[in-house]
Amino acid sequence: MIIVTGTIAYDYIMDFPGKFGDHILPDKIHKINLSFNVSKFAKRRGGTAGNVSYSLGLLQTPHILFATAGKDLQDYEKHFLKLGINVNYIKIEKTNYTSTGFTMGDKSHNQIWGYFLGASEKNYLLKLNKIAKKSDLVLVGPTGAKGSMSFVRQCVKLDIDYMFDPGFILTELNSNQLEFGIKNAKYIIGNDYEIELMKKSVKNFRTIVRNKILITTLGENGALIQTSKKTYRIPTAEPLKIVDPTGCGDAWRSGFLAGLQRKFDLQACGQMGAVASAYVIEKYGSQEHRYTKKGFENRYRQNFDSLIKL
Repeated sequence: MIIVTGTIAYDYIMDFPGKFGDHILPDKIHKINLSFNVSKFAKRRGGTAGNVSYSLGLLQTPHILFATAGKDLQDYEKHFLKLGINVNYIKIEKTNYTSTGFTMGDKSHNQIWGYFLGASEKNYLLKLNKIAKKSDLVLVGPTGAKGSMSFVRQCVKLDIDYMFDPGFILTELNSNQLEFGIKNAKYIIGNDYEIELMKKSVKNFRTIVRNKILITTLGENGALIQTSKKTYRIPTAEPLKIVDPTGCGDAWRSGFLAGLQRKFDLQACGQMGAVASAYVIEKYGSQEHRYTKKGFENRYRQNFDSLIKL
Protein backbone atom coordinates (compact mmCIF):
# COMPACT_ATOMS: atom_id res chain seq x y z
CA MET A 1 0.00 0.00 0.00
CA ILE A 2 1.15 3.54 -0.72
CA ILE A 3 0.85 5.98 2.19
CA VAL A 4 0.81 9.60 1.08
CA THR A 5 1.95 12.25 3.55
CA GLY A 6 2.44 15.97 3.04
CA THR A 7 0.01 18.85 2.94
CA ILE A 8 -3.62 19.27 2.05
CA ALA A 9 -4.11 22.85 0.97
CA TYR A 10 -6.06 25.48 -0.86
CA ASP A 11 -4.01 27.19 -3.55
CA TYR A 12 -4.41 30.74 -4.79
CA ILE A 13 -2.94 30.78 -8.30
CA MET A 14 -1.99 33.94 -10.20
CA ASP A 15 -0.56 34.47 -13.69
CA PHE A 16 1.95 37.21 -14.45
CA PRO A 17 1.95 37.81 -18.25
CA GLY A 18 5.65 38.80 -18.35
CA LYS A 19 8.91 37.27 -17.17
CA PHE A 20 10.16 37.64 -13.60
CA GLY A 21 13.73 37.84 -14.87
CA ASP A 22 12.99 41.05 -16.78
CA HIS A 23 12.23 42.84 -13.52
CA ILE A 24 14.91 41.49 -11.18
CA LEU A 25 18.10 43.53 -11.16
CA PRO A 26 21.10 41.27 -10.39
CA ASP A 27 22.97 44.03 -8.54
CA LYS A 28 19.90 44.76 -6.37
CA ILE A 29 19.00 41.18 -5.47
CA HIS A 30 19.91 41.81 -1.82
CA LYS A 31 16.96 44.22 -1.48
CA ILE A 32 14.18 43.10 -3.79
CA ASN A 33 10.98 45.17 -3.57
CA LEU A 34 8.70 44.19 -6.43
CA SER A 35 5.02 44.01 -7.21
CA PHE A 36 3.31 42.48 -10.23
CA ASN A 37 -0.09 43.00 -11.79
CA VAL A 38 -1.52 39.58 -12.61
CA SER A 39 -3.81 38.66 -15.49
CA LYS A 40 -5.51 35.62 -13.97
CA PHE A 41 -6.50 34.43 -10.51
CA ALA A 42 -8.18 31.32 -9.13
CA LYS A 43 -8.66 29.39 -5.90
CA ARG A 44 -8.05 25.66 -6.27
CA ARG A 45 -7.68 22.52 -4.19
CA GLY A 46 -4.01 21.61 -3.77
CA GLY A 47 -1.25 20.65 -1.36
CA THR A 48 1.41 18.06 -2.08
CA ALA A 49 -0.43 15.14 -0.46
CA GLY A 50 -3.82 16.21 -1.80
CA ASN A 51 -2.52 16.50 -5.36
CA VAL A 52 -0.76 13.13 -5.29
CA SER A 53 -3.83 11.48 -3.79
CA TYR A 54 -6.11 13.02 -6.42
CA SER A 55 -4.20 11.56 -9.37
CA LEU A 56 -3.75 8.22 -7.60
CA GLY A 57 -7.52 8.23 -7.28
CA LEU A 58 -7.96 8.81 -11.02
CA LEU A 59 -5.59 5.91 -11.64
CA GLN A 60 -7.61 3.80 -9.19
CA THR A 61 -4.49 3.04 -7.17
CA PRO A 62 -5.17 1.99 -3.56
CA HIS A 63 -3.48 4.32 -1.10
CA ILE A 64 -3.90 6.04 2.26
CA LEU A 65 -3.97 9.83 2.43
CA PHE A 66 -2.41 10.52 5.83
CA ALA A 67 -2.38 14.21 6.66
CA THR A 68 -3.89 16.95 8.80
CA ALA A 69 -6.34 19.58 7.57
CA GLY A 70 -8.33 22.42 9.09
CA LYS A 71 -11.90 23.26 9.92
CA ASP A 72 -12.56 24.56 6.39
CA LEU A 73 -11.96 21.24 4.58
CA GLN A 74 -15.62 20.42 3.83
CA ASP A 75 -15.66 21.23 0.10
CA TYR A 76 -12.34 19.49 -0.45
CA GLU A 77 -13.53 16.41 1.41
CA LYS A 78 -16.78 16.21 -0.57
CA HIS A 79 -14.87 16.38 -3.83
CA PHE A 80 -12.56 13.51 -2.84
CA LEU A 81 -15.47 11.38 -1.67
CA LYS A 82 -17.12 11.77 -5.09
CA LEU A 83 -13.95 10.34 -6.64
CA GLY A 84 -13.92 7.40 -4.24
CA ILE A 85 -10.80 8.57 -2.39
CA ASN A 86 -10.66 7.43 1.23
CA VAL A 87 -10.62 10.46 3.57
CA ASN A 88 -10.90 8.49 6.81
CA TYR A 89 -7.24 9.02 7.72
CA ILE A 90 -7.31 12.81 7.42
CA LYS A 91 -7.13 14.36 10.87
CA ILE A 92 -9.15 17.57 11.26
CA GLU A 93 -7.78 20.40 13.41
CA LYS A 94 -10.93 22.20 14.52
CA THR A 95 -9.12 25.31 15.75
CA ASN A 96 -7.05 26.02 12.65
CA TYR A 97 -7.39 26.48 8.91
CA THR A 98 -6.25 24.18 6.13
CA SER A 99 -2.84 24.99 4.66
CA THR A 100 -2.89 27.75 2.07
CA GLY A 101 -0.49 28.35 -0.79
CA PHE A 102 -0.07 31.51 -2.85
CA THR A 103 1.69 31.16 -6.19
CA MET A 104 2.48 33.47 -9.05
CA GLY A 105 3.73 32.08 -12.36
CA ASP A 106 5.24 33.93 -15.31
CA LYS A 107 4.99 33.15 -19.01
CA SER A 108 8.20 31.09 -18.85
CA HIS A 109 6.49 28.85 -16.25
CA ASN A 110 8.69 30.05 -13.41
CA GLN A 111 6.85 30.19 -10.09
CA ILE A 112 7.16 32.07 -6.82
CA TRP A 113 5.37 30.52 -3.83
CA GLY A 114 4.36 31.71 -0.39
CA TYR A 115 2.96 29.15 2.02
CA PHE A 116 0.93 29.13 5.23
CA LEU A 117 1.20 25.71 6.88
CA GLY A 118 -1.84 26.10 9.09
CA ALA A 119 -3.23 22.76 10.28
CA SER A 120 -0.39 20.89 8.54
CA GLU A 121 1.92 22.03 11.33
CA LYS A 122 0.37 19.21 13.36
CA ASN A 123 1.35 16.46 10.89
CA TYR A 124 4.23 15.54 13.20
CA LEU A 125 1.63 14.14 15.63
CA LEU A 126 0.40 11.53 13.13
CA LYS A 127 1.57 8.00 13.98
CA LEU A 128 2.44 5.62 11.16
CA ASN A 129 2.40 2.57 13.43
CA LYS A 130 -1.39 2.84 13.57
CA ILE A 131 -1.82 2.29 9.84
CA ALA A 132 1.43 1.13 8.18
CA LYS A 133 2.91 -2.29 7.48
CA LYS A 134 6.49 -3.17 6.56
CA SER A 135 5.41 -3.91 2.99
CA ASP A 136 4.10 -0.35 2.52
CA LEU A 137 5.84 2.55 0.81
CA VAL A 138 5.52 6.00 2.41
CA LEU A 139 5.77 9.16 0.36
CA VAL A 140 7.35 11.64 2.79
CA GLY A 141 6.17 14.82 1.14
CA PRO A 142 7.08 18.33 2.29
CA THR A 143 5.03 19.34 5.31
CA GLY A 144 7.35 21.55 7.34
CA ALA A 145 10.67 20.31 8.70
CA LYS A 146 9.14 19.01 11.92
CA GLY A 147 6.42 16.99 10.18
CA SER A 148 8.55 15.57 7.39
CA MET A 149 11.39 14.54 9.68
CA SER A 150 8.91 12.95 12.07
CA PHE A 151 7.72 10.69 9.24
CA VAL A 152 11.31 9.92 8.25
CA ARG A 153 12.22 8.88 11.81
CA GLN A 154 9.06 6.79 12.10
CA CYS A 155 9.82 4.99 8.83
CA VAL A 156 13.35 4.24 10.01
CA LYS A 157 12.11 2.96 13.37
CA LEU A 158 9.40 0.81 11.76
CA ASP A 159 11.72 -0.38 8.95
CA ILE A 160 9.34 0.87 6.25
CA ASP A 161 10.57 2.02 2.83
CA TYR A 162 9.97 5.65 1.98
CA MET A 163 10.38 8.14 -0.83
CA PHE A 164 12.04 11.31 0.44
CA ASP A 165 10.58 14.41 -1.22
CA PRO A 166 11.73 17.46 0.80
CA GLY A 167 10.70 20.07 -1.79
CA PHE A 168 9.93 23.44 -0.25
CA ILE A 169 11.30 22.48 3.20
CA LEU A 170 14.86 22.41 1.85
CA THR A 171 15.18 25.96 3.16
CA GLU A 172 14.25 24.73 6.67
CA LEU A 173 16.31 21.55 7.00
CA ASN A 174 19.87 21.68 8.26
CA SER A 175 22.52 19.51 6.60
CA ASN A 176 22.29 16.79 9.27
CA GLN A 177 18.52 16.45 8.89
CA LEU A 178 18.79 16.37 5.13
CA GLU A 179 21.54 13.76 5.20
CA PHE A 180 19.51 11.58 7.57
CA GLY A 181 16.46 11.79 5.30
CA ILE A 182 18.47 10.91 2.19
CA LYS A 183 20.62 8.23 3.84
CA ASN A 184 17.66 6.13 4.98
CA ALA A 185 15.39 6.59 1.96
CA LYS A 186 14.81 4.06 -0.81
CA TYR A 187 13.85 6.79 -3.28
CA ILE A 188 14.89 10.45 -3.36
CA ILE A 189 12.97 12.81 -5.63
CA GLY A 190 13.17 16.48 -6.52
CA ASN A 191 13.41 18.84 -9.46
CA ASP A 192 16.84 19.72 -10.82
CA TYR A 193 17.12 22.84 -8.66
CA GLU A 194 16.17 20.94 -5.50
CA ILE A 195 18.61 18.11 -6.25
CA GLU A 196 21.40 20.66 -6.68
CA LEU A 197 20.52 22.16 -3.29
CA MET A 198 20.73 18.69 -1.75
CA LYS A 199 24.14 18.12 -3.33
CA LYS A 200 25.45 21.39 -1.92
CA SER A 201 24.04 20.76 1.55
CA VAL A 202 25.19 17.15 1.93
CA LYS A 203 28.94 16.78 1.38
CA ASN A 204 28.93 13.04 0.67
CA PHE A 205 25.71 13.14 -1.37
CA ARG A 206 26.98 11.07 -4.30
CA THR A 207 28.27 8.34 -2.00
CA ILE A 208 25.04 8.19 -0.02
CA VAL A 209 22.75 7.89 -3.06
CA ARG A 210 24.93 5.34 -4.87
CA ASN A 211 22.69 2.42 -3.91
CA LYS A 212 19.42 4.31 -3.94
CA ILE A 213 16.98 5.39 -6.62
CA LEU A 214 17.48 9.08 -7.37
CA ILE A 215 14.78 10.80 -9.40
CA THR A 216 15.36 14.23 -10.91
CA THR A 217 12.44 15.89 -12.68
CA LEU A 218 13.53 18.31 -15.39
CA GLY A 219 10.35 20.09 -16.43
CA GLU A 220 10.07 20.28 -20.21
CA ASN A 221 13.20 18.11 -20.50
CA GLY A 222 11.58 15.11 -18.83
CA ALA A 223 13.22 13.29 -15.93
CA LEU A 224 16.15 11.10 -14.93
CA ILE A 225 15.86 7.99 -12.77
CA GLN A 226 19.31 6.92 -11.58
CA THR A 227 20.18 3.61 -9.93
CA SER A 228 23.53 2.01 -9.17
CA LYS A 229 23.30 0.00 -12.39
CA LYS A 230 21.41 2.15 -14.87
CA THR A 231 20.13 5.63 -15.69
CA TYR A 232 16.64 5.81 -17.18
CA ARG A 233 15.92 8.86 -19.33
CA ILE A 234 12.25 9.71 -19.20
CA PRO A 235 10.95 11.97 -21.97
CA THR A 236 7.95 14.23 -21.48
CA ALA A 237 4.49 13.28 -22.66
CA GLU A 238 3.05 15.83 -25.07
CA PRO A 239 0.25 17.95 -23.55
CA LEU A 240 -2.65 18.99 -25.77
CA LYS A 241 -2.04 22.56 -24.59
CA ILE A 242 0.01 24.34 -21.95
CA VAL A 243 -2.07 26.29 -19.43
CA ASP A 244 -0.57 26.09 -15.92
CA PRO A 245 2.33 24.02 -14.48
CA THR A 246 1.03 24.08 -10.90
CA GLY A 247 0.90 20.53 -9.53
CA CYS A 248 2.73 18.86 -12.44
CA GLY A 249 5.44 17.52 -10.14
CA ASP A 250 2.88 16.01 -7.77
CA ALA A 251 1.10 14.34 -10.69
CA TRP A 252 4.44 12.93 -11.90
CA ARG A 253 4.89 11.35 -8.48
CA SER A 254 1.38 9.87 -8.68
CA GLY A 255 2.02 8.23 -12.02
CA PHE A 256 5.37 6.88 -10.86
CA LEU A 257 3.91 5.50 -7.62
CA ALA A 258 0.93 3.99 -9.46
CA GLY A 259 3.41 2.17 -11.70
CA LEU A 260 5.40 0.91 -8.72
CA GLN A 261 2.21 -0.38 -7.11
CA ARG A 262 1.58 -2.37 -10.29
CA LYS A 263 5.20 -3.65 -10.27
CA PHE A 264 6.11 -1.99 -13.58
CA ASP A 265 9.77 -1.39 -14.39
CA LEU A 266 11.29 2.02 -13.67
CA GLN A 267 11.11 3.17 -17.30
CA ALA A 268 7.37 2.49 -17.42
CA CYS A 269 6.87 4.06 -13.98
CA GLY A 270 8.62 7.23 -15.11
CA GLN A 271 6.63 7.34 -18.33
CA MET A 272 3.42 7.00 -16.33
CA GLY A 273 4.61 10.01 -14.34
CA ALA A 274 5.14 11.92 -17.58
CA VAL A 275 1.63 11.16 -18.82
CA ALA A 276 0.04 12.06 -15.48
CA SER A 277 1.82 15.43 -15.42
CA ALA A 278 0.81 16.20 -19.03
CA TYR A 279 -2.85 16.08 -18.03
CA VAL A 280 -2.25 18.60 -15.23
CA ILE A 281 -0.52 21.24 -17.33
CA GLU A 282 -3.57 21.38 -19.61
CA LYS A 283 -5.75 22.81 -16.82
CA TYR A 284 -5.62 25.82 -14.51
CA GLY A 285 -4.97 24.23 -11.13
CA SER A 286 -3.55 20.97 -9.86
CA GLN A 287 -6.79 18.98 -9.50
CA GLU A 288 -8.90 20.14 -12.45
CA HIS A 289 -7.91 17.36 -14.86
CA ARG A 290 -9.91 14.17 -15.34
CA TYR A 291 -9.28 10.94 -17.22
CA THR A 292 -10.27 7.28 -17.23
CA LYS A 293 -7.85 4.39 -17.01
CA LYS A 294 -8.57 3.65 -20.68
CA GLY A 295 -7.87 7.24 -21.64
CA PHE A 296 -4.60 7.16 -19.72
CA GLU A 297 -3.55 3.93 -21.42
CA ASN A 298 -4.27 5.46 -24.83
CA ARG A 299 -2.27 8.61 -24.06
CA TYR A 300 0.61 6.45 -22.83
CA ARG A 301 0.57 4.42 -26.06
CA GLN A 302 0.44 7.55 -28.22
CA ASN A 303 3.45 9.09 -26.50
CA PHE A 304 5.67 6.05 -25.92
CA ASP A 305 4.56 3.59 -28.61
CA SER A 306 4.08 0.85 -26.04
CA LEU A 307 1.20 -0.63 -24.08
CA ILE A 308 0.41 -0.72 -20.37
CA LYS A 309 -2.56 -2.32 -18.68
CA LEU A 310 -3.93 -0.53 -15.63
